[in-house]
Amino acid sequence: MSYRIGSGVDFHQLVAGRDLWIGGVKIPHHKGSLGHSDADVLLHAICDAMLGALALGDIGKHFPDTSGEFKNIDSKILLQRSYDLITAKGYKVVNIDSTLCLEAPKIAPHVEAMRTAIAGILSISIDDVSIKATTTEKMGFVGREEGLVAYAAVLLQRQFDN
Repeated sequence: MSYRIGSGVDFHQLVAGRDLWIGGVKIPHHKGSLGHSDADVLLHAICDAMLGALALGDIGKHFPDTSGEFKNIDSKILLQRSYDLITAKGYKVVNIDSTLCLEAPKIAPHVEAMRTAIAGILSISIDDVSIKATTTEKMGFVGREEGLVAYAAVLLQRQFDN
């Protein structure tokens, strides 16, 4: 098979006293994501999509939240390590399509910086990274600004047989 597709999803609580990292970019906000790492919901969903495309498990398998090694780690490092795992299997990223679900803050002013950060780590063009955002119209935990969600789909292409 020369192409593989994977999907990923991640959820994090929003709490006071934490930084808000999304897509490798620190976003000014009065709440941040709660997690063992920097809790970058978008990068975690992309990691899971890449790993899932090759049936390599999930982010928790490779970077467990029980390990001190990953405490407060920059999720860009997790994305790089996930990318290293797929390239070791002979694959590269073709493109990413992702959606963020959160009420606030507005993401549009930060999307280009996120796309640039992700594209740089994954050695792809910024045009191959799609990031969209939506609210839940004030419904559920996202609507109450208690958390946020990211979904990602990733297409991989085989570069060589390993």
